[in-house]
Amino acid sequence: MTPEEIQAGRERWQRRYEQAHKRNADFTTLSGVEVEPLYGPPPGVSYPGFDKIGWPGEYPFTRGLYPTGYRGRTWTIRQFAGFGNAVQTNERYKMILSSGGGGLSVAFDMPTLMGRDSDDPRSLGEVGHCGVAIDSAADMDILFDGIKLQDVTTSMTISGPAVPVFCMYLVAAERQGADLSKLDGTLQTDIFKEYIAQKEWLFDPEPHLRLIGDLMEYCASNIPRYKPLSVSGYHIREAGSTAAQELAYTLADGFGYVELGLSRGLDVNTFAPGLSFFFDAHIDFFEEIAKFRAARRIWARWMRDVYGATSEKAQWLRFHTQTAGVSLTAQQPVNNVVRTAVEALSAILGGTNSLHTNALDETLALPTDESAEIALRTQTVLMEETGVVNVADPLGGSWYVEALTDKIEAEAEAIFARIRDLGHDGTITSGILKGIEDGWFTSAIADSAYIYQKALEDNSKRIVGVNVHTSTIAKDLEILRVSHEVETEQVRALKGRREKRDESKVTDAIKRMVQAAHGGENMIPSMLDACRAEATLGEICDALREEWGVYREPARF
Repeated sequence: MTPEEIQAGRERWQRRYEQAHKRNADFTTLSGVEVEPLYGPPPGVSYPGFDKIGWPGEYPFTRGLYPTGYRGRTWTIRQFAGFGNAVQTNERYKMILSSGGGGLSVAFDMPTLMGRDSDDPRSLGEVGHCGVAIDSAADMDILFDGIKLQDVTTSMTISGPAVPVFCMYLVAAERQGADLSKLDGTLQTDIFKEYIAQKEWLFDPEPHLRLIGDLMEYCASNIPRYKPLSVSGYHIREAGSTAAQELAYTLADGFGYVELGLSRGLDVNTFAPGLSFFFDAHIDFFEEIAKFRAARRIWARWMRDVYGATSEKAQWLRFHTQTAGVSLTAQQPVNNVVRTAVEALSAILGGTNSLHTNALDETLALPTDESAEIALRTQTVLMEETGVVNVADPLGGSWYVEALTDKIEAEAEAIFARIRDLGHDGTITSGILKGIEDGWFTSAIADSAYIYQKALEDNSKRIVGVNVHTSTIAKDLEILRVSHEVETEQVRALKGRREKRDESKVTDAIKRMVQAAHGGENMIPSMLDACRAEATLGEICDALREEWGVYREPARF
């Protein structure tokens, strides 16, 4: 770009910055030196390719979505939590909110993630262990008791049974007297990544997409602030992908959901702002920063040039980040505090909109109250003490970071081309479905995981406490153990609810839901009625399994 073009861009940014809200905060260094809100090329200097870097708050958003960076608003501290029953998790949520958390993120137990009730024989020994057990809307009432859902953003990490679980959340909000149109938060719902990486599905891909399309329509009409789809790369990375694969597979999934919305006749400028993303922040500090910056740039370009989005918000890639669970080690677990802090800083310098920091003991068990507080304080120290919130995209223009950003972008574009080639009609959706059917995604991730494992074994990649610096004087940690009493009590409470509810209302509501599934009617209203009648998650999902069948992953050799 010419010096004149760069100067014109700076002036555009300056006008937007001056008009935007800024926090009342001290934007100086620890030594009292006042810092500028943004740094860029010096006056009179040409910068070839600067149009790809640009200015915060304008296309292609490489440097962030807002002209103020974190001077306008810091990222949301959204700690992921859930264990035992709804009462125990409710207590943890209140601790998180009172300690500086800005939003809630719900972790569900395995039976809930698989659409099973706590008294299902397949749930034995799993109730409440990797998250909170939710069987019906009554559990949601308890989970958010004393927490006004209208006043707090709520994220839920669940995909297969995401829609009925979300309906239970809406019923709980109704019972609080909330205005549903004002609810805010995110629902994961991303079923593509389940077939690609996490393996927690219920049906074949097409019925899942049917449900997701119904949810997108319903939220667009009735709950406009809530984001019904959080497209997740986190689980793809945790399965062993590279940074470029995580980015490309995740954005491709997002493009697939855009194509789904367009196929429903929705306006891309209306529904696209309801899509959000969820990325992993791994331990390679600069690679992660470059990944986040490339993600915004790619998404903006595709939304504008491929899918015809004209509004800025429809071109925005808003994302939540969680530090990498797979980077945590059981050996010398106190080192995990350092890893988490480095990963969190990469997400912040990459411009994340919200952040979860893992606890040091999560490789062994669910976090204790003490380790959860350390994880939360990791974010507050970064936010309050380090000065990283003072300048928008402080690494923008770094030769290394910009080169990495370009490289990851190019690798992602090559993967998009391959996905399109897999399909039969040139769409991303067709390519994803074929890639799932053929095992292309899982094979590519397995290859990447194998290469990394070999590097660990020959010590070319090093992990402190695992294959280098293995001696320690540290003692074993005390970890959180979920009592079997949780399962016993959850099953007892579920039995009591079934005895008290009106069975005819449950039966009628589920029948109407199945009729909607069989036809073309939006399923959300009838599913809400089933949840209001205290139909259980297992009953709702079993009715749909009977209607649509169960997905079986083909064997791969």
